[in-house]
Amino acid sequence: MSAVRVQSNPGPESAPKIYLPDMLAELGPASVTSRPNMNLDRRPGGARAVKETAMDKVKVATVWLDGCSGCHMSFLDMDERLLDIAARIELVHGPLVDVKEFPEGVDVTLVEGAVSSEEDLHKIRIIRERTGILVALGDCAVNSNVPAMRNQYRRVDILQRAYVETSTIPSCIPDQVVPPLLARAVPVHQVVHVDLFVPGCPPHADYIFEIVSALLDGRPIEEIPVRNFG
Repeated sequence: MSAVRVQSNPGPESAPKIYLPDMLAELGPASVTSRPNMNLDRRPGGARAVKETAMDKVKVATVWLDGCSGCHMSFLDMDERLLDIAARIELVHGPLVDVKEFPEGVDVTLVEGAVSSEEDLHKIRIIRERTGILVALGDCAVNSNVPAMRNQYRRVDILQRAYVETSTIPSCIPDQVVPPLLARAVPVHQVVHVDLFVPGCPPHADYIFEIVSALLDGRPIEEIPVRNFG
């Protein structure tokens, strides 16, 4: 069993790197990385420090960009441990919460998926502005993973194949409703600052529980076992 170690403010030479095929350039740290103390008092957007009192639960959000929802399924696989977490947090946004607009003053946001469309780009910038600690959850968020497989093709060819060539009825490339694609699918940290990287496809539920628990407890995330699927 391997372990992920936190590097506090890793420099460009010491930080571990990950690489994708030639279609993508060198990306950021492959392991879980963080600032020296994730229980921050000063964070982007002036959000509150992560804290927990009887009157003030930690505000947590989850976001699903370009991904398969596997990371959210793994989050739910914490099973009965979700009851322990639920007692300590206020879930203010996510697929399980009927909230259309991302709220202000969120303490921790777990982001699944790569940034692949103009809508994703718009969302993640707002999320970063309104979030204290932003967590890239799973390989699509960490390194763009499967969504990046399209990066070797032109957008028009992808859309032509998806909506016209494989259609069983007369069809055309949509120009409404469907968000326009970016030229390339990219990991979250190529667009906004990421405080914590949680790799895995998807990350194991035990791993997610350890990360979330450490953030709620204010414990340093120095070494947590990695248990990857796939």
